[in-house]
Amino acid sequence: MANTVHIDVVSAEASIFSGEAEFVVAPASAGEVGLYPNHAPMITTIKPGALRIKQANEAEETLIFISGGLLEVQPGIITVLADTAVRGHDLDEAKAIAAKAAAEEALKNRTSDIDYATAQAELSEAVAQIQTIERLRKTTH
Repeated sequence: MANTVHIDVVSAEASIFSGEAEFVVAPASAGEVGLYPNHAPMITTIKPGALRIKQANEAEETLIFISGGLLEVQPGIITVLADTAVRGHDLDEAKAIAAKAAAEEALKNRTSDIDYATAQAELSEAVAQIQTIERLRKTTH
């Protein structure tokens, strides 16, 4: 049997994933982190991006888009508490492109610092969704 670690991915809406993984790659705030079984304990914030999970006995990685949240690593278990989490296959490319365009337009026509911060966050999330879709497309073709 492969050496694995249990991972749970949950959002405010639902539990998105629960299972055993050979390794996990998460978009931490300071950069991507690779997590293998017996990783040192840690807690960090995560930014919008693709959470990659390599399950035991599976050829392809499972991709989950997360919009931010917290990552906790403990002996034997990894927990991702995501603001929003969507399985890669459920992402809507047209909607992500439209959100990106709307955020870019809001950045051009900003009226206050609050508008700018909101538009910047929306742009970051839309770009991360598009990148996740592109990564998923590369792995399936």
